[in-house]
Amino acid sequence: MKPAAFAYVRAETLDEALDALSQKRDEAKVLAGGQSLVPALNMRLLRPALLVDVNRTAGLDGVTDDGALRVGATVRQADPRLRAHPLLAEVLPYVGHFVTRNRGTVCGSIAHADAAAELPLALVATGGSIVAASKRGRRKISADELFLGPYTTALDPDELVVEAVWPAVGADERFAFEELAQRGGDYALCMAAARARGEELRVVVGAVTDRPTVVSVDPERPGESAASQVEPWGSIHASPAYLKQLVRVLVDRVVARVGVRSA
Repeated sequence: MKPAAFAYVRAETLDEALDALSQKRDEAKVLAGGQSLVPALNMRLLRPALLVDVNRTAGLDGVTDDGALRVGATVRQADPRLRAHPLLAEVLPYVGHFVTRNRGTVCGSIAHADAAAELPLALVATGGSIVAASKRGRRKISADELFLGPYTTALDPDELVVEAVWPAVGADERFAFEELAQRGGDYALCMAAARARGEELRVVVGAVTDRPTVVSVDPERPGESAASQVEPWGSIHASPAYLKQLVRVLVDRVVARVGVRSA
């Protein structure tokens, strides 16, 4: 299939991109890497009236470190500068395939909000945020408040994610990520990430929930306590019981790797 007809704007400046989005709002989509958007267009799952291409928009391709790692809207998932963050360095090899990482963007994956995507889960695990811009100005949205459900975020239709913000990593901070997929590059059946800061522990699970979900864990039985808080819906690939077992196993692994123990 081919996409339904749409108007096209290749924005050279951020103001031009935001102008176009403000004029169409509910009828516009942003094109960055296009690894999720283009297949959806081809299958006519999406039929936007306007496509706003930001690939040549000035000022969106930066990775800066001002204490936090700030990743611009057009930074590709294969960009070696992302390895500066330990959790990103661990997660990115699981994101799609080498070829798709060369085109796919970090911010695009976050804005797409697939419940089984690794980068939204990683942003929640780190306690990160995004910066969204529109003609009304800019606002910061924490990852905990951004994801509302599958493919659904707190972004307004005329907002563009201009950067993802990954907080500074403390000297005593440790991260771990685990996932199980049917094949390398496939979306995960289940995934889990952990961040430890001293004895403080943050655990997030994904793919078995409708969004990256923070779970409270008992350090004595982390996997079991996490599994009790999720109700996977199951699929043709895995039953709900099997997915619960994956939560037990993967959460046990990430908690063991960050080295948190009960007092």
